Amino acid sequence: MLHEITLNINGEPYPVIVKSHYTLARVLREQLGLTGTKIGCENGECGACTVLLDGAPVNSCLVLAVEAEGHEIETVESLSRGGDLHPLQKAFIEHNAIQCGFCTPGMLMSSKALLARNPHPTEEEVREALVGNLCRCTGYVRIVEAVLEVGRKAGVGS
Repeated sequence: MLHEITLNINGEPYPVIVKSHYTLARVLREQLGLTGTKIGCENGECGACTVLLDGAPVNSCLVLAVEAEGHEIETVESLSRGGDLHPLQKAFIEHNAIQCGFCTPGMLMSSKALLARNPHPTEEEVREALVGNLCRCTGYVRIVEAVLEVGRKAGVGS
């Protein structure tokens, strides 16, 4: 069955026609060309597809596109504005928190959600927020350091 829906993504409406079983991750990448959201495991284990749904991190491979209608969706593409990197993106670069980069969009979105609700997290809180995001390259230390650095600066959770 086909559904005509409008998804609110990064502050913009996107009318799309989707099949009932299409995931949000699939629609973002394949229909809308928002390829920053990565598809890894497709069963909610790796976090590569993490986006924010009404400000909360979700695995977009587990959310049907039709379920996302009427909600605010933020993807990694929302972080940089007018060519300026978000403080989290800058910190990831400065701390060499990126290796292969496949997990990075999900890590960034989970970190953004954490900082929005807790602007000055502890190391334990950062690690807890990232528990659903798997990285096979970095060992997490530099990622945690990057998030903690941004947390020390005011007003970056938005």
